[in-house]
Amino acid sequence: MKVGVVGSTGEVGRTMVKVLEERGHFFDEFRLFASERSKGVKIPFHDENIPVEVLTEEAMKERFDFLLFSAGKEISKHFAPIAANYGTTVIDNSSAFRMDPKIPLVVPDVNSHVLKNYRGIIANPNCSTIQLVMALKPLHDLYHLKHVVVTTMQAVSGSGHKGIEELEMEMKGNIVPKFYPKKIAYNCIPQIGPFFENGFSEEEMKMYNETRKIMECDCVVEATTVRVPVLYGHSESVWAEFEKSFDLDGVLKAWKAVPYVKVWDDYPTPIEIKGSDLSHVGRARISPTNALMFWNVADNVRVGAATNAVKILEYFINV
Repeated sequence: MKVGVVGSTGEVGRTMVKVLEERGHFFDEFRLFASERSKGVKIPFHDENIPVEVLTEEAMKERFDFLLFSAGKEISKHFAPIAANYGTTVIDNSSAFRMDPKIPLVVPDVNSHVLKNYRGIIANPNCSTIQLVMALKPLHDLYHLKHVVVTTMQAVSGSGHKGIEELEMEMKGNIVPKFYPKKIAYNCIPQIGPFFENGFSEEEMKMYNETRKIMECDCVVEATTVRVPVLYGHSESVWAEFEKSFDLDGVLKAWKAVPYVKVWDDYPTPIEIKGSDLSHVGRARISPTNALMFWNVADNVRVGAATNAVKILEYFINV
């Protein structure tokens, strides 16, 4: 098997390599690609140090079994179709293809059935969407999701390494925001991505559109997405209304019945779940309007990106 990672020196790209190793994957040929400035950088994989190659159109014309992309929307738009046209199955972590009706948007724990007999480009959803649908899927199957209101508290690693660097510099006193619209240290910024005419940000509309596509439902998803000074781990406060009646015991039983959700007796926090591949839930309660309210936390770099992409690859390996 011939596999590669595009954007291998970034935060998510490096984690993709790490997750592949942790989950015991070996390949006949394993290649790493990035920009010119990363040429020759060596990344460990099992007992090797694999040198990073420059991403080129010619390299994408070689047939790979799988290429995992985490290099940004514009890079994906250009290079992913080239690879796919030469027979490679591309698993893309950017937003480039997520809402294309011809391209599956996949969280394997939720909707792997859309991958059956499929080859081509596959879209990896937004990080905040992935952990949310993992928590909602078991409940949707039982009670049919109607309406979700979610407020996210998203770590700076969701912006890649630039976000981490900006927070660290500001914590040291260098308060000159370059990457975020306002200071992030000791602060909360209720804007992730540009605002649209309807007043919602790009990240908020991603959660609306992607949740509906993945869950295959007509549910309403109203989101407020907030960047917070946390390095790793997205947190979400969720209010969910269902068409069928439910009780708290049934909700907890549904969550505990699936292997990808962990129920906490109290509540998870980002520091406690770093490195986990599960969607963590806690503080479940019934609101006065008979909706379900709960707290949801996940490692955004793993659950929200790298591990989800690797699970998509594993679907094909295990078929």
